[in-house]
Amino acid sequence: MSYGAAPALQQAVYQHLSNWPALAGVAIHDAVPPNVTGTFVVIGPEEARDQSDKSGAGAEHQLVISVITDAAGFLSIKSIAAEISDALIGAPLALSRGSLVSLFFLRATARRIEEGETRRIDLTFRARIQL
Repeated sequence: MSYGAAPALQQAVYQHLSNWPALAGVAIHDAVPPNVTGTFVVIGPEEARDQSDKSGAGAEHQLVISVITDAAGFLSIKSIAAEISDALIGAPLALSRGSLVSLFFLRATARRIEEGETRRIDLTFRARIQL
């Protein structure tokens, strides 16, 4: 087991989402920026598990991508979350370390945070990487 492909996975996901036409103009970060307003996407957190077998080393990464907004209602961020899902499911991401075997959607959670003024959707994806 190695966590070595985690940076490569994050970089490939960021690049793919940044180039997805329907997400043009949506800021994508790897941490929640301080004092930000509007709508943005955050890549992370992540869990990784060993998936090595007799054919070789591998890991399963469960990656959370969040859409956060201070806009009223959920419709606008549900549309962005749907585009993220469309962009990533089965995407042929090229990693700088390891190779992506599969990328699947696992779940989504939509909720209000900060006393209901901010809305957040967390999308969880499962990536299987062969090292």
